[in-house]
Amino acid sequence: MNNILHSDIQILDNLLAVNLDISLWSARKKMTPEDLGGAELPPEDLASLGSKRVADPESLRIFSTLKSRAFTFLDRHGVRFMSGWAIPEEKAGDIVAELISIRDEFRAAKEDFLAAYDTSLEAWIAKHQEWASIIRNSVVSSDYVRGRMGFRWQLYKVAPLESHADENAVLEAGLADEVTGLGGTLFSEVAKSAQEIWRRVYMGKTEVTHKALSPLRTLHGKLVGLSFVEPHVAPVADIIKAALGRMPAKGTITGTDLLLLQGLVCLLSDSKALVLHAQKLIEGYGPATVLDALLAGGQTAPATSSSESGGVDGIDGQEESRTDGSQPEDNKGSDSDAEPVLPELPVPANGMDIPSMGLW
Repeated sequence: MNNILHSDIQILDNLLAVNLDISLWSARKKMTPEDLGGAELPPEDLASLGSKRVADPESLRIFSTLKSRAFTFLDRHGVRFMSGWAIPEEKAGDIVAELISIRDEFRAAKEDFLAAYDTSLEAWIAKHQEWASIIRNSVVSSDYVRGRMGFRWQLYKVAPLESHADENAVLEAGLADEVTGLGGTLFSEVAKSAQEIWRRVYMGKTEVTHKALSPLRTLHGKLVGLSFVEPHVAPVADIIKAALGRMPAKGTITGTDLLLLQGLVCLLSDSKALVLHAQKLIEGYGPATVLDALLAGGQTAPATSSSESGGVDGIDGQEESRTDGSQPEDNKGSDSDAEPVLPELPVPANGMDIPSMGLW
């Protein structure tokens, strides 16, 4: 795939880079031999002591949740680039606005945590009274904790180094390599997202609600915003848009409509096949050709009832907010081996060769 995808350095004209700089206090301190009452321990080259928690981890969970939310948000609109993300310049305002919103929540939670810091520590010590001494010996001040927690970012324009007194500095700048691989990174992210969508939303389902379209719309929006990154990106966005356009305006999605969505998700999860399909669109074939091929044959989705799979579409209104990557309860126990039954692909008369992706 990397032989096909080459992003041009000129795309930097439309990109901004975001570096997210979030620091959290772990409340962990290294265990010492004194914590264990001077017990004889193995030598340090053989084993090492672990850590102890000096504060209730539940009181800190909100901060990791907000950090994950910021990462997930940037993943939905940008592509990983250098140590952060590359985002469309035209979306910078909206993206910064959301980051400000998350930062404000972070700051409010931080002030609440610090206001209750001493009380929370005493409660934690009381809960582990037997080990109170090793906790108290490692307690740090609230000012120290304040300095360890921060939420900030840097938004900046990236430009190549075009000249320097030392020519080698230009030749070995490394930015061109980063930019060239951006298209491949984007398609890999699409594949990863599609695999997650399949597991959480479509696997083993015979019907879904319109909530099941939400993650595909999110993916479509990301691709549209980053369509200038590489020529194959826009055709993929067109395929998703065409599939969404075929869905009924309301009601549950079943039968061939569901089969189309399941086939689309599987196509998106295979970046190599996806790029080859996109290439066909570049050569003049419309997205309908790909979608019709997915439906040719008229088979139905796997015969796993919605009741067996625990919910209609596996989203339950939480798709947009889930950030920890965990699998919803309603997908547990479903037929994990279920794959969409896709039709035999007829050979087009014009000789168009669409890779099977191993699905038919």
